[in-house]
Amino acid sequence: MTVKLGVPSKGRLMEKTFHWFAERGIHLARAGSEREYAGRVEGICNLELVLLSAGEIPRELAAGRIHLGVTGTDLVQEKLAAWDSRVETLAELGFGHADLVLAVPRAWVDVSTLDDLDAVAAAFRAEHGHRLRIATKYHRLTRDFLRAGGVADYRLVDSQGATEGTIKNETAEAIADITSTGDTLRANHLKLLDDGLILRSQATLFRARGADLDDADRATLSEIVRRVG
Repeated sequence: MTVKLGVPSKGRLMEKTFHWFAERGIHLARAGSEREYAGRVEGICNLELVLLSAGEIPRELAAGRIHLGVTGTDLVQEKLAAWDSRVETLAELGFGHADLVLAVPRAWVDVSTLDDLDAVAAAFRAEHGHRLRIATKYHRLTRDFLRAGGVADYRLVDSQGATEGTIKNETAEAIADITSTGDTLRANHLKLLDDGLILRSQATLFRARGADLDDADRATLSEIVRRVG
């Protein structure tokens, strides 16, 4: 067998991941053109590079089809139920930082906390006859966060495009979305709730707990763990 390492297949996340591993003596590279998804590895034996979308990597880890994977904390925790029983965090890579946050229209001057949102949601349902809509791509994380925060009268609506635009388009009243700087939220006249941080995310190296391993694979994984510290 061979230890398989899943890495995002394009963009700055791929480049920074390659650089991070190179600093630890493991040199990764795309083999061929940008349209090809094959990779090559130098500096360590018995390791195969698999180029995938960042969103595919949690699923492949959980299925045991790859042994290691680099993807965002947010994607792992959103896509995998009981995620920490299925994957192990080996290292945070120090880039790809983003926060999953709950945001409301800036015009809601009396809404700054989850308690305020809960009160507004109840009033909204009484006035309009349906629940306040929160647009997001992160249903599991948002639902768990709102449940823990005591917010009940809402409905999650799936956002396929630019989540920040759903309020202007009147398809939602609030949003839960990823932000790095907050600039896009401000440009769309939105504000973060004071206690609206759902998750801090960054690029992270995960190990699949359920992947099959032989003795050579275990030796390779031990060497990788030693190098990443």
